[in-house]
Amino acid sequence: MLPAAARLRRRDDFRTTLRGGRRTARGCVVVTLLRAPAPVAPDAPALVGFAVSRTVGGAVTRNQVARRLRHLVRGHLTDLPPGSRVVVRALPAAATASSATLGRELDSALGKLLRDDR
Repeated sequence: MLPAAARLRRRDDFRTTLRGGRRTARGCVVVTLLRAPAPVAPDAPALVGFAVSRTVGGAVTRNQVARRLRHLVRGHLTDLPPGSRVVVRALPAAATASSATLGRELDSALGKLLRDDR
């Protein structure tokens, strides 16, 4: 489970991140990263939100995918720049993907965004 302080919840935060962030797609996830616009405290938490639409499946499937993604992202919180915002969007293929596959694709997408955004 993600700590409450690390969750992106407000609609405006999602909108700002999706419109202004850098995006990369891998197999069954699309990850968008928006760095903090001004210098922030080094201990400012990165905020992470998830978007799992109805195209992924029914409510049970969507919740299962979201739970797996939350668990996988938790290990990356320390890698994210302080004060940054991340939105992880699940694509329909995420419903049938294994956790290992989701993990590899998430690692790849976050790695690319963090490398390219320095």
